[in-house]
Amino acid sequence: MKKSSLLLATALFASSLGAKEFVNIGTGSMTGTYYPVGGAICRMANKNPNIKCSVQSTGGSVYNVNNVLKGELSFGFVQSDVVYDKYNGTGKFEGKPDKKLRAVMSVYPELLAMVVSKESGIKNIAELAGKKYNVGNPGSGNEFTTLKVFEAKGFDTDKLGYRGVLTVSECPHALKDKKIDGYSFVAGHPTANITDASNSLPIDILNVDGEQIDAMIAKYPYFAKGVIPKGTYEGVDYDVNSIGVKAVLVADESVSDEAVEAVVKGVLDNFDEYKSLHTALKSVTKESLIEGVVAPLHKAALKVYQEAGIVK
Repeated sequence: MKKSSLLLATALFASSLGAKEFVNIGTGSMTGTYYPVGGAICRMANKNPNIKCSVQSTGGSVYNVNNVLKGELSFGFVQSDVVYDKYNGTGKFEGKPDKKLRAVMSVYPELLAMVVSKESGIKNIAELAGKKYNVGNPGSGNEFTTLKVFEAKGFDTDKLGYRGVLTVSECPHALKDKKIDGYSFVAGHPTANITDASNSLPIDILNVDGEQIDAMIAKYPYFAKGVIPKGTYEGVDYDVNSIGVKAVLVADESVSDEAVEAVVKGVLDNFDEYKSLHTALKSVTKESLIEGVVAPLHKAALKVYQEAGIVK
């Protein structure tokens, strides 16, 4: 069955039986931010008696966007840079745009954390040369963003002593066991993953800034500057300057209106409760739910935002 009809057929069948519509959200590592925030969204969506929402741990942004478009996921968390490239057929998806991709909401800002052990002595990106650094598992948003930063800084991955491809959930243990000297993680902060690492051994987080990064932001406008405040993680007693994207919840255009409405209305109608479910959501506003989506809104999401006065 074609991807465009699979979810629709499932929804219609469930409706004909008077049953719940089952939907799932592709997130990321269980120790990351996508997974618990996905759980928060499902909790809100499940207030609709016709919807049963569940969370699926996945490999991250690229996996999620591809499988949303295949109809294997109802929704997926995807970094805004990956959303942009997939919709427009640029970057990693050069020449392969998919105009059926739809945004549902902009969830929260994410910042790149380049975590290194203090013992490694690494203080900047150039000093990664010869070191064991986990760029990210293939197809992940961590890899995607890190490679763009390396490109901007003129750092060739061939300079690494070892280019790691571990999933981010494997990295805190690998760092503690000295299998790697550092790793990249694009996430809402704080995240349990980096907290686990900082509780296991002394860490630093590299600054990602400078003229090259300014030029990168001008070239790729879905990136923006941000700060991970000092004290966010044990032993990191300085503000970390970095760049970030938005975590965007996406769907294929064929996902049912009722499922999309359940997700968006669930969040809007229970906004204070929603924001209390994870620290990454504390700075979110109703207006920020449509900022940085970089793909057209699903028609059902657009309708809800218009009814709420968020979209004029």
